[in-house]
Amino acid sequence: MKKKKSAPLVLTALFAALISAGCFIQIPLPGGVPVAIQDMLAMLSGMILGPLYGAGAVVIFLVLGCIGLPVFTGKAGVQVILAGPTGGFLAGYLLGAVAAGVLLAALLPLGCKHSTAATYIVITTAALVATFVLFACGIVRFMQLTGYGFGKTMAAVLIPFIPGNIVKVILMVLLTKKFRPVISNYLRQD
Repeated sequence: MKKKKSAPLVLTALFAALISAGCFIQIPLPGGVPVAIQDMLAMLSGMILGPLYGAGAVVIFLVLGCIGLPVFTGKAGVQVILAGPTGGFLAGYLLGAVAAGVLLAALLPLGCKHSTAATYIVITTAALVATFVLFACGIVRFMQLTGYGFGKTMAAVLIPFIPGNIVKVILMVLLTKKFRPVISNYLRQD
Protein backbone atom coordinates (compact mmCIF):
# COMPACT_ATOMS: atom_id res chain seq x y z
CA MET A 1 0.00 0.00 0.00
CA LYS A 2 2.85 2.37 0.79
CA LYS A 3 4.37 1.87 -2.68
CA LYS A 4 1.11 2.81 -4.37
CA LYS A 5 0.84 6.06 -2.39
CA SER A 6 4.35 7.14 -3.33
CA ALA A 7 3.97 6.21 -7.01
CA PRO A 8 2.67 9.64 -8.15
CA LEU A 9 5.65 11.36 -6.56
CA VAL A 10 8.08 8.87 -8.07
CA LEU A 11 6.51 9.30 -11.52
CA THR A 12 6.61 13.09 -11.16
CA ALA A 13 10.31 12.95 -10.27
CA LEU A 14 10.96 10.52 -13.12
CA PHE A 15 9.35 12.84 -15.66
CA ALA A 16 11.28 15.81 -14.23
CA ALA A 17 14.46 13.80 -14.81
CA LEU A 18 13.37 12.89 -18.35
CA ILE A 19 12.63 16.53 -19.19
CA SER A 20 16.00 17.55 -17.76
CA ALA A 21 17.85 14.87 -19.73
CA GLY A 22 16.04 15.99 -22.88
CA CYS A 23 18.40 18.96 -23.23
CA PHE A 24 21.16 16.59 -24.30
CA ILE A 25 19.19 15.22 -27.26
CA GLN A 26 19.16 17.98 -29.87
CA ILE A 27 19.73 18.80 -33.51
CA PRO A 28 21.55 22.10 -34.11
CA LEU A 29 20.01 24.56 -36.57
CA PRO A 30 21.71 27.49 -38.36
CA GLY A 31 19.70 30.06 -36.33
CA GLY A 32 21.34 28.97 -33.10
CA VAL A 33 18.29 27.46 -31.37
CA PRO A 34 18.47 23.66 -31.64
CA VAL A 35 15.59 21.25 -32.13
CA ALA A 36 15.39 19.37 -28.84
CA ILE A 37 12.98 16.83 -27.40
CA GLN A 38 12.79 18.67 -24.09
CA ASP A 39 9.60 20.52 -25.02
CA MET A 40 7.99 17.27 -26.15
CA LEU A 41 8.85 15.62 -22.83
CA ALA A 42 7.41 18.56 -20.88
CA MET A 43 4.13 18.42 -22.78
CA LEU A 44 4.09 14.64 -22.56
CA SER A 45 4.31 14.87 -18.78
CA GLY A 46 0.97 16.67 -18.70
CA MET A 47 -0.56 14.28 -21.21
CA ILE A 48 0.49 11.12 -19.37
CA LEU A 49 0.56 12.21 -15.72
CA GLY A 50 -2.33 14.67 -15.90
CA PRO A 51 -2.34 18.38 -15.16
CA LEU A 52 -1.27 18.20 -11.50
CA TYR A 53 1.60 15.73 -11.60
CA GLY A 54 2.61 16.75 -15.13
CA ALA A 55 2.88 20.38 -14.04
CA GLY A 56 4.77 19.23 -10.95
CA ALA A 57 7.36 17.52 -13.15
CA VAL A 58 7.83 20.67 -15.22
CA VAL A 59 8.08 22.86 -12.11
CA ILE A 60 10.79 20.59 -10.68
CA PHE A 61 12.67 20.83 -13.99
CA LEU A 62 12.35 24.64 -13.99
CA VAL A 63 13.54 24.89 -10.38
CA LEU A 64 16.55 22.68 -11.17
CA GLY A 65 17.44 24.99 -14.05
CA CYS A 66 16.91 28.14 -12.00
CA ILE A 67 19.27 26.96 -9.28
CA GLY A 68 21.95 26.50 -11.90
CA LEU A 69 21.89 22.86 -12.93
CA PRO A 70 22.60 22.47 -16.66
CA VAL A 71 19.14 21.26 -17.68
CA PHE A 72 18.11 24.01 -20.09
CA THR A 73 18.85 23.67 -23.80
CA GLY A 74 21.51 26.16 -24.81
CA LYS A 75 25.01 26.98 -23.77
CA ALA A 76 24.29 30.32 -22.07
CA GLY A 77 23.99 30.75 -18.33
CA VAL A 78 20.66 30.36 -16.59
CA GLN A 79 20.11 34.13 -16.30
CA VAL A 80 20.66 34.62 -20.03
CA ILE A 81 18.27 31.80 -20.86
CA LEU A 82 15.50 32.92 -18.50
CA ALA A 83 15.80 36.63 -19.31
CA GLY A 84 16.59 36.04 -22.97
CA PRO A 85 14.27 36.00 -25.95
CA THR A 86 13.69 32.24 -25.76
CA GLY A 87 12.80 32.26 -22.05
CA GLY A 88 9.10 32.36 -22.94
CA PHE A 89 9.35 28.81 -24.20
CA LEU A 90 10.15 27.65 -20.66
CA ALA A 91 6.90 29.17 -19.42
CA GLY A 92 5.27 27.46 -22.39
CA TYR A 93 6.59 24.10 -21.18
CA LEU A 94 4.55 24.48 -18.00
CA LEU A 95 1.44 25.99 -19.55
CA GLY A 96 1.48 23.48 -22.43
CA ALA A 97 1.71 20.55 -20.00
CA VAL A 98 -1.18 21.92 -17.95
CA ALA A 99 -3.32 22.63 -21.03
CA ALA A 100 -2.80 19.13 -22.45
CA GLY A 101 -3.42 17.49 -19.08
CA VAL A 102 -6.63 19.43 -18.43
CA LEU A 103 -7.93 18.76 -21.93
CA LEU A 104 -7.27 15.02 -21.70
CA ALA A 105 -8.74 14.81 -18.19
CA ALA A 106 -11.90 16.55 -19.37
CA LEU A 107 -12.40 14.81 -22.72
CA LEU A 108 -10.83 11.41 -22.11
CA PRO A 109 -11.39 10.45 -18.47
CA LEU A 110 -9.47 7.38 -17.41
CA GLY A 111 -11.56 4.28 -16.97
CA CYS A 112 -14.21 5.37 -19.47
CA LYS A 113 -14.56 3.44 -22.69
CA HIS A 114 -13.89 5.39 -25.88
CA SER A 115 -13.53 4.28 -29.46
CA THR A 116 -9.99 4.07 -30.76
CA ALA A 117 -10.69 6.82 -33.29
CA ALA A 118 -12.10 9.14 -30.61
CA THR A 119 -9.11 8.44 -28.38
CA TYR A 120 -6.64 9.34 -31.12
CA ILE A 121 -8.59 12.49 -32.01
CA VAL A 122 -8.65 13.73 -28.41
CA ILE A 123 -4.99 12.91 -27.77
CA THR A 124 -3.96 14.59 -31.04
CA THR A 125 -6.01 17.65 -30.13
CA ALA A 126 -4.34 17.81 -26.71
CA ALA A 127 -0.88 17.53 -28.30
CA LEU A 128 -1.68 20.29 -30.80
CA VAL A 129 -3.13 22.57 -28.10
CA ALA A 130 -0.06 22.03 -25.92
CA THR A 131 2.23 22.81 -28.87
CA PHE A 132 0.21 25.93 -29.70
CA VAL A 133 0.39 27.15 -26.08
CA LEU A 134 4.13 26.47 -25.98
CA PHE A 135 4.81 28.42 -29.16
CA ALA A 136 2.41 31.24 -28.23
CA CYS A 137 4.34 31.84 -25.00
CA GLY A 138 7.68 31.63 -26.78
CA ILE A 139 6.67 33.87 -29.68
CA VAL A 140 5.21 36.59 -27.45
CA ARG A 141 8.34 36.70 -25.28
CA PHE A 142 10.64 36.61 -28.31
CA MET A 143 8.81 39.51 -29.97
CA GLN A 144 8.75 41.48 -26.73
CA LEU A 145 12.49 41.23 -26.12
CA THR A 146 13.82 41.39 -29.68
CA GLY A 147 11.44 43.96 -31.13
CA TYR A 148 11.08 41.77 -34.23
CA GLY A 149 7.87 41.95 -36.20
CA PHE A 150 5.53 39.01 -36.56
CA GLY A 151 6.97 37.76 -39.87
CA LYS A 152 10.59 37.91 -38.76
CA THR A 153 9.69 36.19 -35.48
CA MET A 154 7.85 33.39 -37.30
CA ALA A 155 10.90 32.89 -39.52
CA ALA A 156 13.16 32.69 -36.48
CA VAL A 157 11.21 30.66 -33.93
CA LEU A 158 8.40 28.80 -35.68
CA ILE A 159 8.91 27.93 -39.33
CA PRO A 160 12.24 26.07 -38.95
CA PHE A 161 10.71 23.93 -36.20
CA ILE A 162 7.50 22.85 -37.95
CA PRO A 163 8.85 19.55 -39.37
CA GLY A 164 10.35 18.54 -36.02
CA ASN A 165 7.16 19.45 -34.20
CA ILE A 166 5.05 17.36 -36.53
CA VAL A 167 7.23 14.39 -35.59
CA LYS A 168 6.97 15.34 -31.89
CA VAL A 169 3.17 15.53 -32.04
CA ILE A 170 3.02 12.08 -33.64
CA LEU A 171 5.33 10.68 -30.95
CA MET A 172 3.32 12.34 -28.17
CA VAL A 173 0.11 10.83 -29.49
CA LEU A 174 1.57 7.33 -29.78
CA LEU A 175 3.30 7.46 -26.39
CA THR A 176 0.25 8.89 -24.63
CA LYS A 177 -2.06 6.28 -26.17
CA LYS A 178 0.30 3.52 -25.02
CA PHE A 179 1.39 4.72 -21.56
CA ARG A 180 -1.42 6.89 -20.16
CA PRO A 181 -3.71 3.95 -19.31
CA VAL A 182 -0.82 2.01 -17.74
CA ILE A 183 0.54 4.88 -15.67
CA SER A 184 -2.94 5.93 -14.55
CA ASN A 185 -3.09 2.74 -12.48
CA TYR A 186 -0.23 4.11 -10.38
CA LEU A 187 -1.71 7.59 -10.09
CA ARG A 188 -5.06 6.52 -8.66
CA GLN A 189 -5.26 6.79 -4.90
CA ASP A 190 -7.89 4.12 -4.16
